[in-house]
Amino acid sequence: MGLIGTFAKGLAVTFRQMFRPRVTTSYPQEKRVKPQRFHGRHVLNRHADGMEKCIGCELCAGVCPARCIYVRGADNPPEAPVSPGERYGFIYEINMLRCIFCGLCVEACPTEAITMTHLFEMSTTDRAAAIYTRDELLVNEDGSANHAQPEGPLIDLNELSISDGWMRATAPSGRAAYEGIPGWTPSAGVGLRPPEQGQAEPPEPEEDA
Repeated sequence: MGLIGTFAKGLAVTFRQMFRPRVTTSYPQEKRVKPQRFHGRHVLNRHADGMEKCIGCELCAGVCPARCIYVRGADNPPEAPVSPGERYGFIYEINMLRCIFCGLCVEACPTEAITMTHLFEMSTTDRAAAIYTRDELLVNEDGSANHAQPEGPLIDLNELSISDGWMRATAPSGRAAYEGIPGWTPSAGVGLRPPEQGQAEPPEPEEDA
């Protein structure tokens, strides 16, 4: 095949693709619907009464394979306790530049303090801004989340309110035997989230006698 034949073959491929339906979307105008268990930016939750769920046990930092979480617990002040336990997370930092969003921190947390939201647009020109501290991670008393960057074409802050998918999947009610039974505690702003459905297999059709 000569040069002209190769050129013509290449043009034929180009023209065939030009008239086929597009498989790409116009991002960020069009965004894909994220699954319920999407692994996005973390948040630190509060109990329904406003107290922090984090007890400063540091299990999330110990299990993190990327070593991106730094936690230091402190004793609760008796006159104004921060959490229901004896300790609370006095320092809590996550380096998002090192995080691999595996969700192991959510699985390790005994109090459901840390969960993952649907927000993943967190680009920044400053490396220090990618280290989220307790101020950004901890939700407000009404359950609303904080974010370091302002809302824009890429950042939809409503995605920070969806933070229960992976927590539900790793809770005991993620097993088919516990379908319909909540296995987690209520959170500020949302109360008791409904149990996850679709764990049990559909019943097999009965055979005609």
